[in-house]
Amino acid sequence: MSNPLLSPFDQAPFEQIKNEHFKPAFLQAIEEARKEIDQIATNPEPPTFENTLESLDFSGKQLDRISSIFFNLNAAETNEEIQKIAQEVSPLLSEFSNDITLNQDLFARIKSVYEQREVLGLSPEQRTLLEKRYKSFSRNGANLDQESKKRLRGIDAELSKLKLKFGENVLAETNKYELHLTQNEDVAGLPEGAKEAAAQLAKSKGKEGWLITLDYPSYIPFMKYAENRELRKELSLAFGSKGFHNDELDNQENVLAIVSLRHERAKLLGYKTHAHFVLEERMAETPKKVMGFLEELLAKAKPAALREFGELQEFAHKLDGIAQLEKWDSAYYSEKLKQQLFDLDDEKLKPYFKLENVIQGVFKVAEKLFGLHLKEVFNVEKYHEEVKTYEVFDTSGHFIALFYADFHPRAGKRGGAWMTSYKTQYTLDGENSRPHISNVCNFTKPTESKPSLLTFNEVTTLFHEFGHGLHGMLANTNYPSLSGTSVYWDFVELPSQVMENWCYEKEALELFAFHYETGELIPMELVQKIKDSATFQEGMATLRQLSFGFLDMAWHGSDPSSIKDVKEFEAQAFEGTNLFPETPDTCMSTAFSHIFQGGYSSGYYSYKWAEVLDADAFAYFKEHGIFNQEIADLFKEHILSKGGTENPMVLYKRFRGAAPKIEPLLERAGLIKKAS
Repeated sequence: MSNPLLSPFDQAPFEQIKNEHFKPAFLQAIEEARKEIDQIATNPEPPTFENTLESLDFSGKQLDRISSIFFNLNAAETNEEIQKIAQEVSPLLSEFSNDITLNQDLFARIKSVYEQREVLGLSPEQRTLLEKRYKSFSRNGANLDQESKKRLRGIDAELSKLKLKFGENVLAETNKYELHLTQNEDVAGLPEGAKEAAAQLAKSKGKEGWLITLDYPSYIPFMKYAENRELRKELSLAFGSKGFHNDELDNQENVLAIVSLRHERAKLLGYKTHAHFVLEERMAETPKKVMGFLEELLAKAKPAALREFGELQEFAHKLDGIAQLEKWDSAYYSEKLKQQLFDLDDEKLKPYFKLENVIQGVFKVAEKLFGLHLKEVFNVEKYHEEVKTYEVFDTSGHFIALFYADFHPRAGKRGGAWMTSYKTQYTLDGENSRPHISNVCNFTKPTESKPSLLTFNEVTTLFHEFGHGLHGMLANTNYPSLSGTSVYWDFVELPSQVMENWCYEKEALELFAFHYETGELIPMELVQKIKDSATFQEGMATLRQLSFGFLDMAWHGSDPSSIKDVKEFEAQAFEGTNLFPETPDTCMSTAFSHIFQGGYSSGYYSYKWAEVLDADAFAYFKEHGIFNQEIADLFKEHILSKGGTENPMVLYKRFRGAAPKIEPLLERAGLIKKAS
């Protein structure tokens, strides 16, 4: 049987791949990559930058391609068989990674080059690669004794399995729950589009009435509009208790095991905690700096949050006699109050945000800023019929990237939105190999009578993920490990978050916000209302984000050995940021995939950190015009194209001419008054 993953390919051969191809492909690709590593490590020639560092960075390319295809499918189009393969191959990949970083001969060669770095005449990019690789080896056990190296391998193998299991449980919990409604009064308050989608889902499963699920496009409208408080409570508790039912999908033991192993690993490597280990390679540098940053924002946000919460409590009491505002009341009464204050709600906005128009809108913004042209193509293999594919060109007609977009929820797709890469950009033998980039989201599906109409939050999500996409597409570096989004974790959100700003600007909205039936441009008074309402309950929103950052640091910034009760520990971490009464049956940690499955452990603060960068960066655009070519060129040249080739603060200062200031973020959030 020929295996498409083991034949040479440029574009991912999705339509030829069968599940049974993956494991043999992984096994062979690991073996090939191992041979390449051995050749580098045992090279009889004296170690040089070229024969050691460059060779290492370009090794294992086929394994990287197979991994990127497989693990994105495990997130975007998974099934039990793929999940089983993931459990089998993850420890193998972890072991192979350890084989590289614990290879004494290889490390000796890298160390030899590292010790000569001052006299080698390296470019900034080469120097970054050398320093990053040397640190990667020393930070991952190269200097450990044999017994410690063996334990490190065991920890990494266990962690790879635990993180997968955690994610599988969250997905299974999400898919398992359904709120089946049959009475009209049960869906009172829901917008027609949400009702139609719920009815269509019920019909697809052979049921009468309406089905509400824990997928965001179903969950959020119900929490925001459903009048039945008891049903909102039921749905909220179901959403908040994923992985917290003391059954086969429970994640409490997984959480405790993950944080315990991460701590042990950090200690083994000579660090005080997992957070100390992680943050050494971040802009923030230390847990102390992160906590100082979070505390500074908390001091600014908490008074505003308490005031906003009081206003919301008073509003709910006046409207419906609600004596105590609960978590399941927040979105509902916030939406009602927002409508009263601004005469604005998503249902008024959605007709102007047809998915196809918003896609074209973000493409036009990218064209005006960065000279990109995206053209849909139909000859690229896809892993699902809903995926769209585009070729990306610059103004001179040069091919820049291949772009995949996958927008709607499915049973095999985890929640949320993300960007990934199927092929990294790099330059080899004079040829600039261009990247293949993907955005995956979970937006409202079209119904029988309506196209996919996005909420404004979904519009900003699309722009956000496309910002990550631009970071990948416009990469222009030499080495794959420094290309695109391969940057410090607290810098990676800058290109994505800065793109959200265009969604609030009249000049950008005029490019795509047309009514899906009449073709009418979004009225400018609605645009003004969007801007006016942008700081609505920003104190509460900031407090919520900070609470997640504090929880992350609580799990990873101290010795977890004394933690016995996940819920109790979480409640302590949330103490300074709580607004709503505690709900004993829910637990955030058991479904906190960002930090327990994704790459955000000790890094959740980076969303707010990057907001400081993005607010400061966009203030620069605003000073000179949001489509100012000179500023856009600077952003493209110093941020988007450079990847991780230099320290991010150096790159940012080259773009902005100065270090970022926190004031633009505080002003934008309405937490301090704008300087006149």
